[in-house]
Amino acid sequence: MSNVDYDSLIPNNVGLAADRRLQRALERWHPNFIDWWKTMGPDGFQDLEVYLRTAIGVDPEGWARFGYVKMPDYRWGILLAPQEENRRIAFGRHKGEPVWQEVPGEYRAMLRRLVVIQGDTEPASVEQQRFLGHTAPSLYDMRNVFQVNVEEGRHLWAMVYLLHKYFGRDGREEAEDLLVRRSGDRDKPRILGAFNEKTPDWLSFFMFTTFTDRDGKMQLESLAQSGFDPLARTTRFMLTEEGHHMFVGRTGVERVVRRTCEVMRGNGIADPADIEKVRGLGVIDLPTMQKKINFHYSVTLDLFGAEISTNASNAYNASLKGRFRETTIDDDHQLHNSTYPVLKHLDGKLVSIDEPAINAVNSRLCDDFITDCEQVLATWNKAIADNGYAYRLSLPSRAFNRAVGEFSDVHAAPDGQLLAQADWEQRREEWLPDNDDLEFLLSLMEQVTEPGRFAHWIAPPRAGINGKPGDFEYVKIAA
Repeated sequence: MSNVDYDSLIPNNVGLAADRRLQRALERWHPNFIDWWKTMGPDGFQDLEVYLRTAIGVDPEGWARFGYVKMPDYRWGILLAPQEENRRIAFGRHKGEPVWQEVPGEYRAMLRRLVVIQGDTEPASVEQQRFLGHTAPSLYDMRNVFQVNVEEGRHLWAMVYLLHKYFGRDGREEAEDLLVRRSGDRDKPRILGAFNEKTPDWLSFFMFTTFTDRDGKMQLESLAQSGFDPLARTTRFMLTEEGHHMFVGRTGVERVVRRTCEVMRGNGIADPADIEKVRGLGVIDLPTMQKKINFHYSVTLDLFGAEISTNASNAYNASLKGRFRETTIDDDHQLHNSTYPVLKHLDGKLVSIDEPAINAVNSRLCDDFITDCEQVLATWNKAIADNGYAYRLSLPSRAFNRAVGEFSDVHAAPDGQLLAQADWEQRREEWLPDNDDLEFLLSLMEQVTEPGRFAHWIAPPRAGINGKPGDFEYVKIAA
């Protein structure tokens, strides 16, 4: 089904009206979601009209419309990508079999866990970002964080639909728990560590949407290969919206970089590493941006899990979760007798070891993520070079600042040099943001609400949203 029922309480293209029991269950969940949104969504902006994109279809062209809406009135819904006729499973033990329209009994617990973990990340990021509107550097940026938030809310709806429809009482209980956990809560934290970190400033937000949402892209793309067709179709459509989140992050950091370089050049600063002089001009110095890259990138790497993983192997074997762009990989898609190089800590050194590919699914997905991130760094470094500076931002070693996996017990510098714990403790503030860095960033975070104006520390975007002019009122803030 591709036509969207947009008149019901829950917009959908899954024939919800034909399943009254499911419809009633989701309609009972709806007010709890709205209560969560009003409590944990964007703080202080619930009654303002925001120029938002709302998904109204699943076709590549004309799938969304733009218009002013108050966020609690946003039309969240359940949208699946069109069903592929005669689609067959592309990988794992069940390769070549028709995809499943119902949950295979032997994989029920494993599949439910995959849905819950993905679902838990969606409200978590909204909670992490709920106060950013108060320090938005422009109405353009304020609107963008709200757009990211409402789309994360719709992605939550997609996972809740799967839990309600396919997992019975257990699924309904899991759906309720998605609204009970809270990002950073000591007693009821979100499942994954990166989603319990604070996002206190806009550079953190841009880094989060660059790196952590890029992990989301990798995970969604892997789930889009699933032999369980409803999950594959759900995540394929979610990828349509996820692209905007990464765009906000990539271009946001690029605008910060561009503004800093312009101000340095305009004031005759030759050395970008002269932090005090650069900060004295009211912009964010490049070394601090590098520290933020180091932090957000390393925390995001932990989301991929252990490099050698039985859980990932089992999910792949069960044909539940594939690899990034599985069908484009030139192998047997069952990984019989295949190996994959994995970076490991062995005898005090970082070395590449060929491991059975079926055990290294996480490591391969992480490599794909790193390749994607390197392309992003190239755009930021081009902005620096275009302003005549030789300074280069870089990704730290995958062994740097890790809490999960092969390197969780290793201390390593950004260049991969292994360190004794005492050396790491002495030097960590060279590489990760310290309190002074964070206080400086917070000192710049002042809200700008005049249409067309931007905070001093960030450059305007190269184009408006949906072709709007530079002074467009993206959020209607009462005078």
